Amino acid sequence: MNSPYLPGRYPAVRLRRTRADDWTRRVVAEHSLSADDLIWPIFVMDGVGKREPITTMPGQWRVSLDQLVAHAEAAVALGIPAVALFPCLASESKDAEGTQALNPDNLMCRAARLLKAAFPALGLIGDVALDPYTDHGHDGVIRGGTVANDPSVELLAKQAVVLAEAGFDTLAPSDMMDGRIGVLRAALDHAGLQHVRLIAYAAKYASAFYGPFRDALGSGQALRGDKLTYQMDPANSDEALREVALDLQEGADMVMVKPGMPYLDIIHRVNTTFGVPTLAYQVSGEYSMIKGAIDNGWLDPERAVLEALLAFKRAGCSAILSYFAVDAARLLARDRLSLPKTKS
Repeated sequence: MNSPYLPGRYPAVRLRRTRADDWTRRVVAEHSLSADDLIWPIFVMDGVGKREPITTMPGQWRVSLDQLVAHAEAAVALGIPAVALFPCLASESKDAEGTQALNPDNLMCRAARLLKAAFPALGLIGDVALDPYTDHGHDGVIRGGTVANDPSVELLAKQAVVLAEAGFDTLAPSDMMDGRIGVLRAALDHAGLQHVRLIAYAAKYASAFYGPFRDALGSGQALRGDKLTYQMDPANSDEALREVALDLQEGADMVMVKPGMPYLDIIHRVNTTFGVPTLAYQVSGEYSMIKGAIDNGWLDPERAVLEALLAFKRAGCSAILSYFAVDAARLLARDRLSLPKTKS
């Protein structure tokens, strides 16, 4: 708090009074969660009639393009404002340079065109990174045995234009190359795509919690080495503020912290320092831990999901990418519809 706070004392002050009834708790709640706060990540794949379960992420699926509109309809019906798409490519479509990322008829571009035609008002967020397209599993190209920053940024800028022209109205660079936000912004503006927004994965940590996601993309087994030279050290928090400041200076419209729950302190620092729209990604490992505990009967499925998501709002998030988005939106809609009705 910004001013001295005199809390009083018992028995004149009894904080339990404002917890006594449902209506009172709702009135004094400091934070709330709604479908408007949620973004649903979706994995797309080539083929026809495919809906493959992701074994390390129970309840999540890879869907082929002919299944995509029906799959996304659940989010639209619940009022979820946006989905984030991620491609699962066959190994034969990958190469060292991530060539398919620049193909204007690649899997992501076709998915964007389908969803925009079906749901024009649905926000489409496209992942800008090379790791789904490279046979070595890195977010950039390799030169001299290391991931080369500037050549990778050049390719990412071309990828961004391709995705934006296909219909993505928001792009989320997740690669963590230095300087990529400014280069992408310049490339988009030069192509007449000034309206396209950038969500910078500004503070993306080299985390152990990404394993199930890499399985979902099929990039985990392909990954050679690690990503410690470009993703952030989990020991650092001041560095996250420097990363965010640079991305904002370069033209980011929103910033992202990833992972989510292990980095609530980073979310809070970013939000209070910069006062800009701050998003978090409740990543695959977080989802799988909670879902595994739920499926084993160790956690209450409804309370655990909503409590975990509310923690992001309390930390300062404007929105949360979560694989629980549809489940949470259903719970929130049910609770809203079940509120006691009053006579006018």
